[in-house]
Amino acid sequence: MSDFIEWGALGQVLVAGLIVGAGIPALFALGLRLLAGTTTEQAPAAPGAPAAGERPASAGAVSIGRPTPARLAGAIVCLGVVVGAVAFGLVFLVSGGH
Repeated sequence: MSDFIEWGALGQVLVAGLIVGAGIPALFALGLRLLAGTTTEQAPAAPGAPAAGERPASAGAVSIGRPTPARLAGAIVCLGVVVGAVAFGLVFLVSGGH
């Protein structure tokens, strides 16, 4: 069966597909998650929990804190890699690369 399949080329396509197809979207999601702050309010207890979409009568405004400098730096790195990968892909395709 090795006469029909070039295992080296198949491995390269598999690795490239995993990086581009799963790695870049995962980095984007991680960057967004790092940018999201955490809430300062705890969830209500289960017995008195309101139905989905309803707010409890005593609920005030939920404040979302700013991300820490480390989280912000991580988000900038992740999103920078994503933007760089997209820019590299566009330049590669426009320049006639296959």
